[in-house]
Amino acid sequence: MIHFIDLILPIPLQKTFTYAVTEEEANFLQKGMRVAVSFGKSKMYTGLVFNIHTTAPTLYEAKDIHQILDEKPLVNELQLQHWQWIANYYMCSLGEVYRASLPSAFLLESETIIYKNETFTDESILEDDEFLIFEALQHQSQLTIHQIADILGKKKVMPIVNALIKKSALYIKEEIYETYKPKLVKYIRLQDQYNSDTALNTLLEELSRAKKQREAVLTFFQLNTTKKPIKVKDLETQAKVSAAILKSLVTKGIFEFYEIQKDRISFKGTTNALKTLNEHQEKALDEIKQTFKEKDVTLLHGITSSGKTEVYTRLIQEVLDAGQQVLFLLPEIALTTQIITRLQFYFGDQISVFHSKYSINERVEVWQNVLENKTKAQIILGARSSVFLPFSNLGLIVVDEEHETSYKQFEPSPRYNARDGAIVLAKLHKAKILLGSATPSLESYFNAQQKKYGFVALNRRHGNVQLPKIELIDVKEKHRKKEMKGHFSDRLLKLITEALEEKEQVILFQNRRGYSPVVECKTCGVSPECPNCDVTLTFHKFRYELRCHYCNYQRAMPNSCSACGSNTLDTKGFGTEQIELELKELFLDYKIGRMDLDTTRGKFGYQKIIGAFEAKEIDILVGTQMLSKGLDFENVSLVGVLNADTMLNYPDFRAHERAYDMMVQVSGRAGRSKKQGNVAIQTYNPYHQILQQVSTTNYTEMYKEQLQDRWQYKYPPFYRIIKITLKHRDYNKVDVGVNWLFKALYNSFGENVLGPTAPAVARIRNQYIKNIVIKIPPKQSLGNTKAQITKIRNTFEAVKDFRPIRFIIDVDAY
Repeated sequence: MIHFIDLILPIPLQKTFTYAVTEEEANFLQKGMRVAVSFGKSKMYTGLVFNIHTTAPTLYEAKDIHQILDEKPLVNELQLQHWQWIANYYMCSLGEVYRASLPSAFLLESETIIYKNETFTDESILEDDEFLIFEALQHQSQLTIHQIADILGKKKVMPIVNALIKKSALYIKEEIYETYKPKLVKYIRLQDQYNSDTALNTLLEELSRAKKQREAVLTFFQLNTTKKPIKVKDLETQAKVSAAILKSLVTKGIFEFYEIQKDRISFKGTTNALKTLNEHQEKALDEIKQTFKEKDVTLLHGITSSGKTEVYTRLIQEVLDAGQQVLFLLPEIALTTQIITRLQFYFGDQISVFHSKYSINERVEVWQNVLENKTKAQIILGARSSVFLPFSNLGLIVVDEEHETSYKQFEPSPRYNARDGAIVLAKLHKAKILLGSATPSLESYFNAQQKKYGFVALNRRHGNVQLPKIELIDVKEKHRKKEMKGHFSDRLLKLITEALEEKEQVILFQNRRGYSPVVECKTCGVSPECPNCDVTLTFHKFRYELRCHYCNYQRAMPNSCSACGSNTLDTKGFGTEQIELELKELFLDYKIGRMDLDTTRGKFGYQKIIGAFEAKEIDILVGTQMLSKGLDFENVSLVGVLNADTMLNYPDFRAHERAYDMMVQVSGRAGRSKKQGNVAIQTYNPYHQILQQVSTTNYTEMYKEQLQDRWQYKYPPFYRIIKITLKHRDYNKVDVGVNWLFKALYNSFGENVLGPTAPAVARIRNQYIKNIVIKIPPKQSLGNTKAQITKIRNTFEAVKDFRPIRFIIDVDAY
């Protein structure tokens, strides 16, 4: 009797595909195992077993599989249910969810590149076909699976390739990554017994003959006045001594070396007792436990620096004691750096981290550890993609900073929201989920008000430190009185100087990277634009180049205008790079740092900057929105927002809510440890209602006002939103297609269809873009609406002229 399996293939097609297997294979296979199959004429894919049955497909003849790739399932039953929900809710295919979920090392494809293992010598163990491949690799440095198929004149080459991998004769690019060695910074300190004055005098007398050693000790004390950690390198250069001199001082027991290492992969095995909570935290913890008895989802509205992380750690400890796993979701990779350090202190080696800055190998390791429910994967800390991990025993999900837009994936598909996906995941595992934020999203707060979620408030800062003093600076007025110096008002400069004199640190926020977003010719007014997108190029002074932030196109900064030849080029607007350069001129004796997408490129980019700022090696840190999210620096007393208006005047129904969130979050970085911090917000419109609400940190007022607007203009949380985007290189094609689509949708949904419109940037990477938005009223069935949209999409794609147009559906597109 022939058996069949339904496979999910990592391609954007809606259905599963049926393949034939023998009875032994059918008995061995389980749901969630991977098998290699051919698809189409020559493509090879890794399919995932979704179903095993005996019903032959009616429309085509089932092909055989090539081989089984796993001994046991790689994906579990609950995961597959979660994937189905994501595919149904976000209107994408299971294949797209499969591709997004698994680390790419698990998805062997026919374009996989194969390399010869140079250490392999024993050719006698190779079969004829295997030897042919091995010999071909002697002449070529690499081969693709396609090329191997041509060499052997066969279609089925995966089993042979796998046999060669098992014999260590060759390796696959995706599976071999150099292991990362953490960079250790070597610091030096004085041994404890020399900390008194008398001991010091004796020490200096002892060293009176060893001039170089004495010099090193004296220089150490000069450097130590700042109370900052002293690097060995710095001491060597300042004292003009060699490494051998310092080594001999260490041997004598005068100094000791120590290293600061922020290695992400192996966490120290020690665990420490949890901090005792203050009465407000204790009360919040009890309330959360109470709400968990009735509700699965609870929203914790805790103001900035109220010690939410401490509350989380207590809940995590209880879940771990019950022998269950915990998922801790964070919006920014930058945040994982700090949270790891804090959680590691309490939970030691029970933590694993999962996000895109990790190499493929590290992600595969984490996946395997979670699948096997190992001790080192009891707490998973990660960005949005970690909701796809193969949990088997989940007890709690914490979504920190739940209002963050970074939880929503916009490109590529599946365009899911990790917070909403996590709520469904928790439901499947019968686990509890805690959403925490100082500025909850309107949707979550609305759900809490409607008693759909539990609600707990924590409105005292830890240690009863007061919320920062927020002042609004009227830039228009300052320009009129000529009190601006570059992009800084005299008031902001005064506050920065005061903070620096007190040996405190400053954070400056400007949500735009680069030096200047527009370069303009003063003679004819022309600005250099990107050839692939409808945007002006941003000037980056460090590399002296113009760059497009949409498609990464770059070119050297021209000396003269390309339109009229005049050399009067001027820059308009400002970004973080320009602020950094201005600060370096204004504050010559202080160290200025910058944190944006340009300075955090590498895997440890975030850690270098955050580590330097924590070690007080940076006095003023300029940054984009990365800085606004949950970071904790105890020595920051001033936060400056350089231009609040760019956030407010943005064509998006959530612009005001986001501007409020971002400014309150970035303000929350000030004065977190002992004394009250200051926040200065520069704006051209200090009487704007959002800025007034930020200055009093009045969340409920902002919530009520925004909710009123949302009700009036029919937006979430009252109405659901589905956005359809069409993209193509030919403008006319997109235009005809979008008008046809609008009419079809209008016939079904009437006034609730908005569009067609072109977005603010109407062409990206040479693709023209048009949008249509469908609003779904509260009473209308979401399932029926989606079914109708799918029907219209199928008709649209059946039209020959429309077939090349990319059709993108984004559910909850905000």
